[in-house]
Amino acid sequence: MSKPTVAIVGRPNVGKSTLFNLLIGERRSIVEDTPGVTRDRIYGEVEWRNRRFLLVDTGGIEPKSDDIILKQMRRQAEVALESADVIIFLVDAKAGLVADDREIASMLKKSRKPVVIAVNKADKIGEPPAELYEFYELGFDTDPIAVSSLHRLGAGDLLDAVYEYFPSEDEESFEDGRINVAVIGKPNAGKSSIVNRMVGEERSIVSDIPGTTRDAVDTLLTTDEGVFNLIDTAGIRRKSKIEDRIEHYSVLRAKTAVDRADVCLIMIDAGEGITEQDEKIAGIAHEAGKASIIVVNKWDSIEKDTHSVKAFTDRIRIALAYMPYAPIAFVSAKTGQRVTGLFEKINHVYERANFRVTTGMLNDLLSDAMTRHQPPSDKGKRLRIYYATQTSVAPPTFTFFCNDAELFHFSYQRYLENCLRETFDFEGTPIRIVVRERGDDPK
Repeated sequence: MSKPTVAIVGRPNVGKSTLFNLLIGERRSIVEDTPGVTRDRIYGEVEWRNRRFLLVDTGGIEPKSDDIILKQMRRQAEVALESADVIIFLVDAKAGLVADDREIASMLKKSRKPVVIAVNKADKIGEPPAELYEFYELGFDTDPIAVSSLHRLGAGDLLDAVYEYFPSEDEESFEDGRINVAVIGKPNAGKSSIVNRMVGEERSIVSDIPGTTRDAVDTLLTTDEGVFNLIDTAGIRRKSKIEDRIEHYSVLRAKTAVDRADVCLIMIDAGEGITEQDEKIAGIAHEAGKASIIVVNKWDSIEKDTHSVKAFTDRIRIALAYMPYAPIAFVSAKTGQRVTGLFEKINHVYERANFRVTTGMLNDLLSDAMTRHQPPSDKGKRLRIYYATQTSVAPPTFTFFCNDAELFHFSYQRYLENCLRETFDFEGTPIRIVVRERGDDPK
């Protein structure tokens, strides 16, 4: 069995994201005093009483809203309810019991899932506030629990109540070896659509409104090709277009998603072609040392001839000259064209990013490379490379020990990198080269 799943639901601005961040112990959900900030489902892992479970933060439910985004937020919350084992229904002590709370309670009762009512903003230590008792009117079997997400009060009592509803059978943790895949790109490049197509269900909000996905959303997916954690990130805009704090948080969150990813899918809109912003976004993954695949989406929407793929590939290679190692996939999230092939590519670049070369094989390659292309010299002094060793993976990092680091020119480093790529097939991953003079501390 998988870990239990616990979903936090409630109307907008009752403090769901603050409670989520408190329970997982890190600031993963965007917290802002603006209704509707959390639009998608955010996943985190929590351990309580030696049991691990998945916690899901959802967008606020507005039962009767016709707003397109709010309607999709409601749909996302409903999807979270379907997959949850236990539901935390968060209400607001200061606002009291309101009509929307009653509507949501009715929805939750229909789900037939265990519900724990958490009355948030009970900010004083001691007796529960009098406002807590009116939430008994909602008609659930359990007593409401007073919490203060802001002041970190009542979390233990809440988790104890949730724990009581966990299945009693021993549960297996998710497989080790999952591959974290961050889907990055500028707004409206089709990131959520590609995730939905890969998952086979509507997991992220899809809308033609740029910037719909503000948080990085995790989706765990088990396939015949392996276990993948797909991280759908907020679109990364130019800094000049980041006009509010929430948008700023989203850019930081996308960068954080890249940091915790094993593989990045860099989404490019075929209709727009590769832009300066695409170059900057790809650079984030490259500088972080992440294995990457360039995914050209909406390939179905452009007119093509026999030279279209080559012409587009050439433009990408020129614009992204710093990452010639990244394979390019031409797909359509709308039609599903070539999307399933992405899993094989993800596995391949992940494997190459984590490949280790033995010291013996590496130094045999080095000896042969220096024979074919003699190391450079300057003013009668020639570079001597004594030996090399691979010091880490993801990205593969090689340390070369030599007599004079200043003689180890960039051009010769690039030559050796090309030799490594030709011999060991490091497709999809950057390679780091560290140069040390003999006697340097290898740390």
